[in-house]
Amino acid sequence: MIVLLPVLTILAAVGSGIMAGLFFAFSSFIMTAFSRLPPEQGIAAMNSINVTILNATFGLAFFGTALLCIFLTIVSFMRWAEPGSAWLLTGSLLYLIGIIAVTIAFNVPLNDALQAVSPDGPEGTALWTRYLAEWVPWNHVRTIASIGSLVAFVLAYAKLGAA
Repeated sequence: MIVLLPVLTILAAVGSGIMAGLFFAFSSFIMTAFSRLPPEQGIAAMNSINVTILNATFGLAFFGTALLCIFLTIVSFMRWAEPGSAWLLTGSLLYLIGIIAVTIAFNVPLNDALQAVSPDGPEGTALWTRYLAEWVPWNHVRTIASIGSLVAFVLAYAKLGAA
């Protein structure tokens, strides 16, 4: 297991980096572009993304990294006195709490509500306004958490390599 730990740490860093890029794109320009569309078009575009993102490559990056983080959390406690363990724990918790938990608690329920609304009426317009006001800040949290997770895993790898 000790031989695999640096490899698993790099894989967790790569997964965190992939998620950081995805969330950064949404925070930086995708949601701004969607907010400039008429509500029914913005809703349709976001609903399309929410359906098409559920695929094997996204699942592997999103959930595969989460599984690695669960494993690395356990390893960090088992090796607490070893170099890099605190960084492993930090990276793992940032990913599991700042990305997985935030997604499940905030972003997915908003996505589900958006999918259920009729985009053409006043209810759709009101929900779209609320959606943008709530979904985007939570995505910023995911962006910061994924960048932090990436940095923590890189620092953990550096400590593991030095040991």
